[in-house]
Amino acid sequence: MTWIPDPAFAKDLPFGPQTLPYGVVDTGDAQGPRVAVRVGDHALPLAPFGDELGDLVDLVSGSSLDPLLAASRVEWSALRARLMDVVNGSGKPPGASLLPLTDVRTPLPFTVGDYVDFYSSRYHAENVGRIMRPDSEPLLPNWTHLPVGYHGRAGTVVVSGTDVVRPHGQRRGSPLPQFGPSGRLDVEAEVGFVCGGPVARRVPTSNAPEHIFGVVLVNDWSARDIQGWEYQPLGPFLGKSFATSVSAWVTPLEALTVARTPVPDPGHPRVDYLVEDSPWGLDLRLAVEWNGTVVSRPNFADMSYSCAQQLAHMTVNGATVRPGDLFASGTVSGPSVEHRGCFLELSWGGREKIKLSDGSTRTFLEDGDTVVITATAPGEDGSVVGIAEVTGTVLPADFADVGG
Repeated sequence: MTWIPDPAFAKDLPFGPQTLPYGVVDTGDAQGPRVAVRVGDHALPLAPFGDELGDLVDLVSGSSLDPLLAASRVEWSALRARLMDVVNGSGKPPGASLLPLTDVRTPLPFTVGDYVDFYSSRYHAENVGRIMRPDSEPLLPNWTHLPVGYHGRAGTVVVSGTDVVRPHGQRRGSPLPQFGPSGRLDVEAEVGFVCGGPVARRVPTSNAPEHIFGVVLVNDWSARDIQGWEYQPLGPFLGKSFATSVSAWVTPLEALTVARTPVPDPGHPRVDYLVEDSPWGLDLRLAVEWNGTVVSRPNFADMSYSCAQQLAHMTVNGATVRPGDLFASGTVSGPSVEHRGCFLELSWGGREKIKLSDGSTRTFLEDGDTVVITATAPGEDGSVVGIAEVTGTVLPADFADVGG
C-alpha cells in the first residue's frame, strides 16, 4: 500500500507508479525550479529526500533534467528502480512532499540541443501527397527506403501550455506573393524522443536505449499556406519554425517496454543500418482534442519507422547525438478519417468542415482555439502508461512586430 494518497496514482490510470515521468516544477518560492516526478495529479520533488536515492541524488538536485540526461542508461535504470521503491513503499520518506500540479509552474524541463523532425507515417505522407500534388504519385521514391526528416529550430521549442502567436509569412498569390498572418494554421500530433547518454556518432539501432532517455508528446504547429509556398525545393522553413510544443513531463523509455511492437513491413529489404534486431515501434494511442472535442485518435503503432531507425539514420553520416537533443516522429496518422493527426488531412486541404461539439465548424485553427494532445500505452500487468499532455492556445498575430 503506497503512502501516496492521490487517487490518480493507480496502475490502471496513466500516471501511476508504472510511469513516473520526470519534469521540473516551480512554486515561485526561493527554492526556484527543481526536478520532480509526476505521481497522479501531484509532483514529487526529488532532492528533499535525497538520502533515499543515495549517490544518484546529484543527477536530480539541480534546476533542470540536464544532469540526468548526461548520465548513462545504467544510472537511469538504477534511479528509476529506487524511485519505484520509494513511491510503492508504505512510509513517507523524510523530507518528501507532494505538490498539486495546479499549484506549480512546469517550465521546459531540459535544454534543447539539436531538433530534428521526421515524416514517418505512410498514411500521413500519402494523404499530404494526394492533397498537395494530386496529379503525381503521393510518395516519392525515397520514402520507403529512409526516414525523411528536416532540421528544425531548437530555440522555438516551448513547453506545453505556452500560447502560440499566429505567425506571419509569404503565401502564394497572383501575380505576386502575399505577406501577412497565416490563414491556414494547423497542428501535427507527434511523439518526441529526448536524447541522453554519451555523445555518439553512427548509433546502430541496437544502441538506441543508450541514447534515448524518454518520450514526450509534440505539437508541430504548421502554417500550411506559408509552408505550401516555400517548401519546394528545400522543404519546411518558416511554416514550421515559429513554435513546437512539447510535454512538460518526460516518460522514461524504460516505462514503455511492454508497448514495443514491430513497425510495418515496407515491402522490400531494409538498408542494413536500418535493420532492427528487436522491435522498437511503440503501441501508443493518441487523442487530439480541439476546443474540448476529440477529433482524432491516431495510433503510433502505424508509423513506418521506429525511434531506433530514426536515430540510426540521423547519425549514420557521422552527425552526433548529444544529451538534450530532441527528435520528433512526424505526424501520427492512420488508415481512417478518425486516425488523421493533422487538420490538413481531417479537412482534406480545407475542403471539408470539421464539426465540434459546440456546433461550430472548422477547417484550420482560429484565434482562441485550444488543442490538447494526450497519449497512453500498455504497461506491465495490465497497467496504463501515460505520456504527458501537450496543450496550446492560438493567439492573434502581433502586427507590431512587423510594422503592420
